Amino acid sequence: MSTGDRRDAYRRVLAGGDCARPAIVHDPLTARMAEVLGYPLGMIPGSDVALSVLGAPDIALVTMSEFVDQVRRMTRATALPLMADGDHGYGNALNVRRFVADLDAAGLCGVTIEDTDLPAPYGAAKGRLIPLEEAVGKLRAALEGRADHRFAVIGRTSLLLAEDGLTEIAARLKAYEAAGVDALFVQGLKERSQLERLCAVTTLPFVIPQPVAALEDAAWLAACRVRVAFPQTPKAMAAAIDAGHAALVAGSPARTPIADSHAELLRILTRADAYRQAARDYLAAED
Repeated sequence: MSTGDRRDAYRRVLAGGDCARPAIVHDPLTARMAEVLGYPLGMIPGSDVALSVLGAPDIALVTMSEFVDQVRRMTRATALPLMADGDHGYGNALNVRRFVADLDAAGLCGVTIEDTDLPAPYGAAKGRLIPLEEAVGKLRAALEGRADHRFAVIGRTSLLLAEDGLTEIAARLKAYEAAGVDALFVQGLKERSQLERLCAVTTLPFVIPQPVAALEDAAWLAACRVRVAFPQTPKAMAAAIDAGHAALVAGSPARTPIADSHAELLRILTRADAYRQAARDYLAAED
C-alpha cells in the first residue's frame, strides 16, 4: 500500500462515524504484528518510542532525528496506517515545521503536537501549558510543514494542566480549530460531561487516550466525534514481554494468536517467504 493510500485510509477514519481502536506500536515488529492481526491503524506513543529506543522514561529525552528514524523504519515495514504522538514537536514553531516535514517524508499519516511546556522547566513536577498564542503558532507551522495535505495535524492539549479547567481547554480547542488543524486530542478526560462540553465548542473529530470506565461506550464516543481511542499500554507491553520470558524460563513457551509455533510466527512476521523468493529470483547460480 502506498503512502497516499495509507493516508487516505486514515482520513476515512477521521471523517467516518465510528470510533476506531488502534494498536499501540513502537517498532517495525509490533507494527507488522498489528497489521497481521487486522488492526485498522497503529498509534506510536512518544513514551513507547522512549522505551524502545532508549529504555528511558517519558521525559523528553528522545531527539527529533531518533523519533523520525524510528517512524521511517516502521512505515517501511508495514502497510498499516500509522499516527504518532509528536510530543511538543521538539522545540519552537520552526522546529515543529521541520519535524512535520520530516515525518511527512517518512510516510506517517498523522501526528499530534501538544501545548505542554517540554522538557519540563526546572522545579515544575507536572509541566504546564505554553501560552495560547505560542501553541497556535506551533500548529500553524506544523500545517505549513507538510507537503501532502492528506497528512493530518492534530492539536493536543491536557485538561490536567489547565489552570481554569474546561473553560481554558475549550478556548484552546476553538483556537486550534481556527488555526486549521485536522483533529483534536484531549488528555485527562474523566467524565462524560467533560467530553460533551468540549464536543459542543468545535466541529472537529477527536482523538483520545484509552478512556476511563465512564467513557468506554464505543457508540457514545462515536456520537461525540471521537474517531480514535487508543489504550496507553507501555506497562502492559513490558509486562507481556516479562511474562513471555518467565514462561520460557519455566519451560512453557507462551502461545501466540498469529501462529501455532514460534517458527511459524517468525516466518510470517519477517516475511521470510518473500525473501526466499527474491533469493531464487536474483541470486540463482548461473548454469
